[in-house]
Amino acid sequence: MAVPKTLGIETEFGIVHRGVDEPNPISASSLLINAYLSRRAEPGSGPGAPRVGWDFVDESPSVDVRGFTGLDAMAPEIETHLVNAVLTNGARYYVDHAHPELSTPECADALAVVLQDRAAEMILAESMEAANEVLPDDQELVVYKNNSDGKGNSYGCHENYLMDRSTPFGRIVQHATTHFVTRQVFTGSGKVGCELPFRNRFDVPFQITQRADFFEEEVGLETTLKRPIVNTRDEPHADPLRYRRLHVIVGDANMCEVATFLKVGSTALVLAMVEDDALDPNLAVADPVRALQAVSWDVELGATLELADGRRATAIEVQWEIMATARQYLDDHGDEMVGGPVAHAGVARWESVLSALETDPDSLAGQVDWITKRRVVDGFRERHGLAHDDLRLAALDLQYHDLRPDRSLFARLGAETLVDPENVRLATAEPPHDTRAYFRGRCLARWPDRIVAANWDSMVFDVAGGALRRVPMMEPRRGTAEHVATLLNTCETVDELIKRLAT
Repeated sequence: MAVPKTLGIETEFGIVHRGVDEPNPISASSLLINAYLSRRAEPGSGPGAPRVGWDFVDESPSVDVRGFTGLDAMAPEIETHLVNAVLTNGARYYVDHAHPELSTPECADALAVVLQDRAAEMILAESMEAANEVLPDDQELVVYKNNSDGKGNSYGCHENYLMDRSTPFGRIVQHATTHFVTRQVFTGSGKVGCELPFRNRFDVPFQITQRADFFEEEVGLETTLKRPIVNTRDEPHADPLRYRRLHVIVGDANMCEVATFLKVGSTALVLAMVEDDALDPNLAVADPVRALQAVSWDVELGATLELADGRRATAIEVQWEIMATARQYLDDHGDEMVGGPVAHAGVARWESVLSALETDPDSLAGQVDWITKRRVVDGFRERHGLAHDDLRLAALDLQYHDLRPDRSLFARLGAETLVDPENVRLATAEPPHDTRAYFRGRCLARWPDRIVAANWDSMVFDVAGGALRRVPMMEPRRGTAEHVATLLNTCETVDELIKRLAT
């Protein structure tokens, strides 16, 4: 049976340190985040203000849902020594290998994810501003919300969804794969050129997604090598007897709010339908990896995919079938597990976007990233009489994702918005009210000097006498404003909070 779809996004951002001969992306990422943390510290506290770091005790990225554990089951040692902060909005902001990464707080519906994703962009923009204030005048840190450096390296935008532990994983693989392969038609961010090994870069002048070229497996544990369409990491960050977390690595980072809304909203519905066994078992793609790339390269949207039962269908036709089933699912099962009224709005937008993809794709400029970007790239190429392999087009592609407000091409396009900018600003500091992120964020805001560490499912407090007390948060829908707002507002100290939590 479906469980409430708690969801979120973790985005790996591209970073460039301009003005230095040998830039170090790890140092640049650390400077970026530290500059933000210093700016956000209490007035007068400066760089020495209390900072709550990430608690790695529960990190086990190599535990595989298929029943085995890798030799490196603990968090990589390097990650535990890099900047790894928890923000008052409940998010995690850290250096991941060689780039900055921000994980949104847990959200209860797709629209809340859009809000937090926009807040993440605002946090990164402020981080750039703060970092560049302390750099020499001839240096600059620039951050991009994209997924490829154009040199064969890819960094991800990962989605996370909680599911019922009892759901057969094989069923998840079948239906999630079908959805991931075909949803690209509205989730792709677009890319100039191709980065598939052994292919000429400009064999594909423009494609729908940034990530498809980098996937080699249908199912697997890896995230950086031999990337799988369905990831098997078994790290729920919640009650492991009840939940599994599906860690989705196959999506692009989106600039368009509508694309983000559809990406997470449609996927949450698909996974709920998987849990309740509501999807057609015959709807499956025959060769998912090749199909993933075929869909990405098909900007005319007319190519057909071979399905497991021998039929052929376009990605849009497969999406129509999934969307129709989702609409029926809401009628039959209600919307409580998939975001309430937001789920109905998501299905309505899903339908309208599919209709536009069939009849007038260009009308989706400002809603779907790859269409928006293609319009910019094609217009520039035609105005200047450029060939498809002109490197200025690749530079234009990158500029679309620039998070500097004054340099971002996307920011100039007037894309459709789903969330209020003032609410986005508030969300950089305030946590969602309807998940456990509320408890984490409010505690961090009130008692940062009495919190030793935090992670998704627990917090460690420094209580009277120098003792440490871990407070578990294994249920993502507890610790909400409804549950704990009165408690937090009436407790004057951490010691009082811990005492009352124990009663």
